[in-house]
Amino acid sequence: MTIMKYLFLVLSLLLTACDNSDKVETVSSESGNLILTESHGGGGSAWGLAECDGCHVLNSIHQQAESIRPIVQNKGYESCTGCHGSNGTSEARKCLLCHNSTDLAEMPIVEGKHGHTFISEDTEALKDEQCVVCHLASDMNGDFDPNRDLTRLKDSRQLYTPYTSSSEFCLRCHNRDHQQTGFEMDVDYENPLIAMSDNYNYVDKHGEKAGTGERSYAGLREGYRYDSLVECTDCHAMHGTDNTGLIIDDSKKGLSELDAEIRNKPYSINNTSGNNAELCVMCHQMDVLLDDAELDVGNGLSGLHEIAGDCQLCHSHGEAVQAGM
Repeated sequence: MTIMKYLFLVLSLLLTACDNSDKVETVSSESGNLILTESHGGGGSAWGLAECDGCHVLNSIHQQAESIRPIVQNKGYESCTGCHGSNGTSEARKCLLCHNSTDLAEMPIVEGKHGHTFISEDTEALKDEQCVVCHLASDMNGDFDPNRDLTRLKDSRQLYTPYTSSSEFCLRCHNRDHQQTGFEMDVDYENPLIAMSDNYNYVDKHGEKAGTGERSYAGLREGYRYDSLVECTDCHAMHGTDNTGLIIDDSKKGLSELDAEIRNKPYSINNTSGNNAELCVMCHQMDVLLDDAELDVGNGLSGLHEIAGDCQLCHSHGEAVQAGM
């Protein structure tokens, strides 16, 4: 059992708002339902109440969620809204109370001065209200499912269709013509922040189009193939990184398909000088060693034909000149 496998598995005890009604709402990660609704309590008698301790005894709840129960016992009632919503009140949802580098250190890794705060190059730490923009109603069971753990956003037809990947979630904001209301991006037409939907689906070799693996500098580390569909979060850390552009600064923060022995070592990734070689080398390793291929790029790995310059001068989102970005 992982620490999050049965996070808040059942919160059915005492959900009667103290009225002992037979019509009790079960809050369970088995059904994916953790958020309280207007039926909370007997016929909604507990909806709108801010004080959870009025009905729920702290020592009695989460008895079937042994992996998370100690954290809840330690944090107390302040932790309720993070997973179960505000129950019709103005109470804040406190995600970071538990999702921090001490209590749930790798779920996710939140270290770093840049996070997805919806402000470009912001150096403020993520706030609770920003967490729930993307994670409105997660089932918190430890198994990531885009259609359960990510907020359902409108697609290009203004429909709430299911996601085919986590990248599709990202692209419902990062596009040119159907950005989400309240999160519009006022940037140049060619800016990757809004060009990514077109790039990913029609041009970018890390998206829907497959590279050939037949060019001079071909070669990938174990785990990735030239027909792999690379998720946005393989290279971009949403929850914390010291790198610009939200590029991961630690191999454990992304690279989902990479061989675990390499990914979990972990390797550091630094792009503060404008050179993304330390990121590129995490997946790219030439089969035939040419040019700088035997030189360490800076984080202990080698395999790139050029290590001193900026890879993005020739390889960037949307470049279709050659067979690789």
